[in-house]
Amino acid sequence: MNVRPITKGDAPAVAALADADEIALRGHSSHIGPHDVLDWWSRSDLERDTWLFEDGGAAVAAGWFSPWGDKATFAGVVAQEWKGRGIGADIVERAETRGRESGLARMHTWVLPEDAAAMALFAGRGYREVRRFYDMAIALDATPPEPVVPAGLLLDDFRVEDSRAFQEALHEAFQDHWEWHGVPYDEWWEMRKGDDHSLWYVVRDGDEIAAAVRNETGRLGGGYVAIIGVRRPWRGQGIAKALLYRSFGEFWKRGISRVTLGVDAESPTGATKLYESVGMHVESENAVYEK
Repeated sequence: MNVRPITKGDAPAVAALADADEIALRGHSSHIGPHDVLDWWSRSDLERDTWLFEDGGAAVAAGWFSPWGDKATFAGVVAQEWKGRGIGADIVERAETRGRESGLARMHTWVLPEDAAAMALFAGRGYREVRRFYDMAIALDATPPEPVVPAGLLLDDFRVEDSRAFQEALHEAFQDHWEWHGVPYDEWWEMRKGDDHSLWYVVRDGDEIAAAVRNETGRLGGGYVAIIGVRRPWRGQGIAKALLYRSFGEFWKRGISRVTLGVDAESPTGATKLYESVGMHVESENAVYEK
């Protein structure tokens, strides 16, 4: 078996592996595609911290590692017919080696709860489950409701000159979020300046940004609410719901009827109930394991 670093060109093959694994374990697909996989790799050094396992030139497994604050995160996927041969354990060992070399204190990894073998592997290596996250989805079948914000506030499009205030507003909104680690503005903008900013929206209160949402297309088979946040002084006024309806409306105009997002199952702001109130439902659940 050949093991080599992953390249961006491997995204379709790895997406196919992940999608097939989910179908085998869950009986349905979340429509994982190359864009999703590239996002997973966005903080990894592809040459040093990723591994593609090939048999006869065909990808049969992949793993990747990335530092995040005082910890590292890693993940991997193994083709169904290649499970039980030690490849998963090999990915874990490679990731832990990189974590030790990087001097990081903790490791996190994502597990599909339906994958009993993976959970047993991590438990046997000293990991414990610490959190659950939901993937939520909605299938739009009509024009979404018009968004409404309280008097004195303005639901508006993002402008490039908003970029620093936009990031700062989301950082403040997510200060309560489990394991939240912001990135410096320059690093963040370098990653995001080429995004489709016509899918970013803000709620303004005078010169301040009270809330913001960043959306994407091509994720999990449709539109994706990548991040949405309301700063503390403006919570409880329906602002997040307005941002969601504005986002849904734009996706609908673009012919995109499937919209997804990810959310902490124990969100301190009650985000799951908010998303249910606009018609979204839990499509799948993922567990975070820590060592």
